[in-house]
Amino acid sequence: MKFRIARDAFLDSLQQVQHVVSTRTTLPILSNVLIEATGGALRLTTTDLDVGVSGTVEAEISKEGSTTMPVKRLVSIIRELPNAEVEVAVDAKDVASITCGPSFFKIIGLEHGEFPPLPDFKEAKEYKMPQSLLRESLKKTSYAISNDETRYVLNGIFTAFKEGKLTLVATDGRRLAMVENDLEFPASHEADFIIPTKAVQELQRLLGDDGDAVARLGDNQIVFEVGSSVIVSKLIEGNYPNYRQVIPGEAKETLNLGRESLLETARRVSLLSSEKSNSVKLVVSEGSMDLTANSPDIGEAKESMPVSYDGKEIAIAFNPEFLMAPLRNLEDDEVQLDLIDEMSPGVLRGSGSFLYVLMPMRVTG
Repeated sequence: MKFRIARDAFLDSLQQVQHVVSTRTTLPILSNVLIEATGGALRLTTTDLDVGVSGTVEAEISKEGSTTMPVKRLVSIIRELPNAEVEVAVDAKDVASITCGPSFFKIIGLEHGEFPPLPDFKEAKEYKMPQSLLRESLKKTSYAISNDETRYVLNGIFTAFKEGKLTLVATDGRRLAMVENDLEFPASHEADFIIPTKAVQELQRLLGDDGDAVARLGDNQIVFEVGSSVIVSKLIEGNYPNYRQVIPGEAKETLNLGRESLLETARRVSLLSSEKSNSVKLVVSEGSMDLTANSPDIGEAKESMPVSYDGKEIAIAFNPEFLMAPLRNLEDDEVQLDLIDEMSPGVLRGSGSFLYVLMPMRVTG
């Protein structure tokens, strides 16, 4: 196998696939990238057996073939090369010679036949959606995924294609982010499943603003096609909790707040919340909302925001990081905060059908 490729193009395509590779793998082949040179392109593929990523890049191929090379090592070499053409020649024993200007490297690879193939999806349900819609929906929900491995069904995004809507939900038990969008697909394709965190992260790296993404759902696995790139992932098995019952009923009080100013105020005030009392208290009264944080051993912070409100005073405390997370990931100018009382969850709403349920914290005094 022999090819020439621009250093930047090679580096970009390697970086797109390298994140899947685990540093703690017992099978040496899983540390490698499969490089297949055919036609006028290279196809690069990596997998950890749960998630696989594959992409193509144009190259000048003088001899077709396939090999695998340690991807982290290869990326660190290509990154340091001068910005010029890189020539790669691989011999029959999978030893690759890399030449770029005055630089020369030799890397020992492994036979491509050992590399686990990505599954095919012949009998799959197919869904098509704008990349921008999927990217925005993942951005609005993925920060709320749980990383508690004892509740593995929460270690991903619940995805439902039902009743002409695409619904994405993430929760860690203390907060829940949900977004729904209208989407056309055949009624026979209605389904729901859980996409694991790692696949969500890879998808977010690949999705752009233009064009469509295609999802194909097989038995316990899914493939996403984004341009010439492909992500294949196993799905999380198990039953996702009934998230609809977590969403509170009708709000007693509704506040319309500037997203940016609420984020800035919460960020400043949270500087004086301690690890022990990790909370920011919101006190809403006529015309204003006070945000306060105090820790006996550090001090206290207080800031007021004007709000159009004339109901009875209400005080509620939230974890500041959980309050700020959706505000960072939305683009709306205004958000709506629905409150019932100090012990019931608050609900933050954005444009479209974004909804975020936040459990309150008990605060003494």
